[in-house]
Amino acid sequence: MALRQLGDSAFLYPGSPSTLIRVTKEGAVLIDPGHGKGRHKDLRREVRKLGLEIKAQLATHGHADHIAVAPRISAPLFMHRFEFSIAESPLNRELLTFGSKAPEGFLVFQFPEEVRVHAVFEWGDEPFGLMAIGLNGHSPGMTGFLDEENGIIYAGDSFFGERVTISVGLPYLVDPDLFKASIKELQNYAEKGYLLIPSHGRPVEGEEAAGLLEFNLRRVEETESLILELLKKPASMDELAFRIMEHYGVEITPQKLALNLVPVRAFIAGLYNRGEIGAVVDGGLKWVVKKG
Repeated sequence: MALRQLGDSAFLYPGSPSTLIRVTKEGAVLIDPGHGKGRHKDLRREVRKLGLEIKAQLATHGHADHIAVAPRISAPLFMHRFEFSIAESPLNRELLTFGSKAPEGFLVFQFPEEVRVHAVFEWGDEPFGLMAIGLNGHSPGMTGFLDEENGIIYAGDSFFGERVTISVGLPYLVDPDLFKASIKELQNYAEKGYLLIPSHGRPVEGEEAAGLLEFNLRRVEETESLILELLKKPASMDELAFRIMEHYGVEITPQKLALNLVPVRAFIAGLYNRGEIGAVVDGGLKWVVKKG
């Protein structure tokens, strides 16, 4: 796969996730090195073609598909302080995803070896000249990196390409309100003409960026309305996830169902906290719209 040049000093190595290579005076900085057999070798090769060495790695968040090859690249790894414990502990990621240790095979991306985070940053910091902006909702410390020089925002998993969402059903999120707020923040940048890069999907700008952000926002808002409709009769979270996937025409597999349970739990928490639904015991824990 060939590098795509995005500006005078930025290149994109395609994949899922794609990796942004930012050229600095000191060397290359990788954003989301990714996962996969041989990917670390591919990235090193492409950086050498630019006449550079890899100076550092930045990660938008600590999910394994974004950082699994980081230990195989001889450069320090930096991420937001809310994410380092997720990155360094595969068990923490399983707890965040499933609420317990996950059944074997349910996590698509595993850590092949121990990950070490060398330094943490806060939103508003500028590691290696890139502004770290808070785009959480997908994960606690989800970070976008604003590159003013090249007019780019590497947005990580704060929004998704249509193909990814259509194949899974729901955008993976842990807080719908934060996820929506991040989308609206990105809409402001899109209106200013920035190129937005999701980790999973093509870079977009202008009307295409506006349309894709609206697609992500609409899917979240539609799902909230759909859950309220489905909960006119009591249902468990598993039942809800199954029916939502049916509604969106998603192939239902145990792994996809387990993945969709994460945002479903987040939707339920939000609706319950707003007083729109209640909990009942009816052959198990179920949820139902409050009457009146």
